[in-house]
Amino acid sequence: MNGETFQTVLSIVIICYLIGLATKSAGVNSKFIPVIVGVVGGILGIVGMNVIPNFPAQNVMDAIAVGIGSGLASTGADQMIKQLTGYYNEKNA
Repeated sequence: MNGETFQTVLSIVIICYLIGLATKSAGVNSKFIPVIVGVVGGILGIVGMNVIPNFPAQNVMDAIAVGIGSGLASTGADQMIKQLTGYYNEKNA
């Protein structure tokens, strides 16, 4: 994966992360957030394949898979941030 490909995938992760935060602030049950960001990521993957040069997928199925993986990675990023910042320790103390 070269730098340009990494930036493309990272942009989908960041967009999905922000959508996940907005969804959570809107009061949606947390168990639905991975599904929401996965679907949004899949859609962004299709858009990215058609709009971004050198997108890491050359067909629709691969673009959906890249997008879903990126969307789900945003939930992992959210959990990593919470774990590293001690969010759970402060909240449960």
